[in-house]
Amino acid sequence: MRFFARILLASLMIAATAGCAVSGRIKSIGKAPELSPTENPASLYGGRAVAMPMPAAATEAASPGSLWRAGSRSFFKDQRARRTGDIVTVVIDINDRARLDNQTERRRDNGETAAIPAFGGFEQLLTDVLPDGADPTQLVDLSSGSTVRGEGSVDRREDVELIVAAIVTDVLPNGNLVVAGKQEVRVNNEVRELTVTGVIRPEDISNANRINHTQIAEARISYGGRGQLTDVQQARYGQQLYDIVFPF
Repeated sequence: MRFFARILLASLMIAATAGCAVSGRIKSIGKAPELSPTENPASLYGGRAVAMPMPAAATEAASPGSLWRAGSRSFFKDQRARRTGDIVTVVIDINDRARLDNQTERRRDNGETAAIPAFGGFEQLLTDVLPDGADPTQLVDLSSGSTVRGEGSVDRREDVELIVAAIVTDVLPNGNLVVAGKQEVRVNNEVRELTVTGVIRPEDISNANRINHTQIAEARISYGGRGQLTDVQQARYGQQLYDIVFPF
């Protein structure tokens, strides 16, 4: 009884959780999905500070009266991102293709035969012990065989071309910049969301204040959607739960 009570309680909790989600979806019937409010991009990292291996701090002698400032990366000021809060444009151009064909085949046959035609004169006693009609010359005859065959094929192609503006959220001790950006586009009743985070070098930023996604270290790029079309393409909550708990 306790087991069934626990199952019933778990079912009620799942139904309540699904009911809250369903009620929220019911309220948004006939309405376009809401856009997220503008927020601090640093929250994309979950409020955690980015820490990476840093070189030893270098001490530079001051140069009084000099036009060149110690630690400066350029003589004339430019508009490229270099400080916390600056904006840099990230160009995402992913053209990924992968094709793999794999075929494996294995076959094995085994056979064993054993007989006792003579056993020091005691073969007659062995015949008396064995069932009627048993032949001592054919006591053991074993055979086995196995065949394994497997085939696999992967053919994938992904093309993503996007441009998003990111904000410098932190400047690391070695001068590298931590960037994070988020973009939302709503078309009719579908919202497309693009998120990019990572670490870049100021030297890799072009004169147009742009950087390619291939130059972002620890890059995390996410492109997805939410809305009516996304809901239709996903399985129902009950089906998802069934796929998780069903053991067969």
